[in-house]
Amino acid sequence: MFYLVFLALLLPASSAGYAGDAERAVVTWSIEDCINHAVENNLRIQQQRLGVDIARENLNQSRSNRIPSLNANASHSYNYGRTLDPITNEFVTDRIRTNNFSVSSGVTLFSGFQIRNNIERDNYELQSSMLDVETMEKDISLAVASAYLQILFSKEMVAMAENHLEVTRQQVERTRQLVDAGTLARGSLLTMQAQEASEELRLVNANNQLRLAYLDLMQLLDLREDIDFRIEVPEIEIVESDVVDYSPMQLYGTAVQIQPDIRSAELQVRSAEKSYDIARGGYSPRLSLSGSMGTGYSEARLEISEVIEADPRHIGQTASGEAVFGPSFNYDYRVIPFGDQIEENLNRSIGLFLQIPVFNNLQVRSNVNRSQIALENARLQRQIVREQLYKTIEQAYQDAKAALQSYQATEKNLEALEESFRYTEQRFNVGMVNTIEYNDAKNRLSAAESELLQSKYEYVFRVKILEYYIGNPISLQN
Repeated sequence: MFYLVFLALLLPASSAGYAGDAERAVVTWSIEDCINHAVENNLRIQQQRLGVDIARENLNQSRSNRIPSLNANASHSYNYGRTLDPITNEFVTDRIRTNNFSVSSGVTLFSGFQIRNNIERDNYELQSSMLDVETMEKDISLAVASAYLQILFSKEMVAMAENHLEVTRQQVERTRQLVDAGTLARGSLLTMQAQEASEELRLVNANNQLRLAYLDLMQLLDLREDIDFRIEVPEIEIVESDVVDYSPMQLYGTAVQIQPDIRSAELQVRSAEKSYDIARGGYSPRLSLSGSMGTGYSEARLEISEVIEADPRHIGQTASGEAVFGPSFNYDYRVIPFGDQIEENLNRSIGLFLQIPVFNNLQVRSNVNRSQIALENARLQRQIVREQLYKTIEQAYQDAKAALQSYQATEKNLEALEESFRYTEQRFNVGMVNTIEYNDAKNRLSAAESELLQSKYEYVFRVKILEYYIGNPISLQN
């Protein structure tokens, strides 16, 4: 049918997750209910929303790059054998314990405006991701609307097939009575029975199409088979919509301002422009400010704990040869206490650092060239999306006009065929028309009714597409 091509372009959607019940639950939904359910539970939309969360975190990180960093470090270690004590800067051979503590901070003062451009780019990426969610919701909504209308179309085809089959069965019974009475030849009954079998097959096919239509919609909604799913059947009257009074270009002029995929493509161009500016920022010097404060403790750092007077020691002699003795002392040492060392070993530093790019294996130039190519690609993609939108609107517009004209022409033809069939039926009932002529008139009437339904739902669907592209919600209420 005319919806199958559209549905084939869309991926299977949504996972709602209904719990199985012992008995089949009966649910009846309107088209709005179906669309809301699909939009809220579709797994691909949920994945796209996670992409929005990632983009938001990227933006938060870019903003945080403007503020200074702050890091703290601590160490606790044991050194064995001959080693250089990091606190006393002396060689020691015993096992010693050392502790180091430090706090450092740094901030970029200038980097070719890369931080600012990163913030603006990530902001565009966040807005674009949010619009991509809207685009996916739009696609799912149109797919659900298409499947919903297909069910309505199939239900009317079933009703029409049942009606024709009932009429034919009445004629078969009447023909059987005439054959039994000897008024008609048995061939007339066989012809009518063949027509009955044909219409039974038509009803079977119509019911199959209806079941498949329900299956398509249930798969879009990810409803399980244990749910007796039904849809509301609104009264749909063909009234020429105001939307077809505008030209495709006028409709496009409105749609291009509000459609999320168009706005997303525009934001992608702006994001690519900022990426280009970021790459060019690599040519600029980088100025940063950093500072640190640290201290430490070492078991190798000692102080005198006690002075002990010892025996006098010979230090020389006088001119007359008498010995001269001086005082002698012994010392006991202890490790300087932890708190004292922490205070005494405290050190601070602050500095400005300037990095000037001179030659980096042409990495900056390559980054600039790649970002420029990406910018051109984003601009082309924006044009592609715009052209695709216009083509979609133009196609839907022409299809809607053609479907309306077909409906109006078929409606007139159907009125004539209905009158012709009534006349043929009256003549058939009095034996003035044979069964072949009667079945031919009935088949032509059935074909016209089918064509009328086809053009009716084709027109409704194309109008809904046009209305949706200019911002109207999907609804079947007149």
